[in-house]
Amino acid sequence: MSQNKRHLNDTDARWLKKKGQKYYGYKNLIGIDIKHKLIRAYEVTPSTHDIHVSEELLDESNNSRDVLTDSAYHSDKKLDELAKARFREYLQRKGCRHKKLTDRGKKGNHRRSKIRNHVEHIFGVHAKRAGNFLPRATGLILAKAKIGLRNLAYNIDRYSLLMQT
Repeated sequence: MSQNKRHLNDTDARWLKKKGQKYYGYKNLIGIDIKHKLIRAYEVTPSTHDIHVSEELLDESNNSRDVLTDSAYHSDKKLDELAKARFREYLQRKGCRHKKLTDRGKKGNHRRSKIRNHVEHIFGVHAKRAGNFLPRATGLILAKAKIGLRNLAYNIDRYSLLMQT
C-alpha cells in the first residue's frame, strides 16, 4: 500500500457485529452516575470486548459501590476481582441451552435491567442527536478526542436539564 493511501485507512479501528449488523470503528464504553444520568468515566476502544476495559471505568471515589453490567462480565474471575476491590456486583445472569435461567434469575435480571436502562438512555440520546455518528478521525487518539467531546456535550446538556428542575 502506498504512503498516500495508508493515511486514509484507519488501522486502529475494527469491525464488530452486533445483533446481525456490522459496524466499523470504535466503542464508547461509559461509567455513569445512575441517579443523575451523568457520564463519570469513559473509554474508547477499537471494538475490543467490554470485559477487557471494565477496570478503567470503576471509580474508587464513587460513593456507590454497585456495579451493574451485562452478562458478558459474569465470570468467576470478574466476580473475584470485584469482591477484592470491594464493589457489589449486580451483573446480569445468563442461561444456556443445557441450563436455563430460573424464574428467580429472570426476576433478578428484570430488576437490574430497570437500573441499567439509564445507560441505554445515554446512548439513545447520542443516537438521537448525532444519528449514526462515525467520528471522521483516523486513529484511536483522534477518535477518543471526538467521542470524548460528544460525551462532554451530553453531560453539559444533561446538567442544564438538571438545573432547570
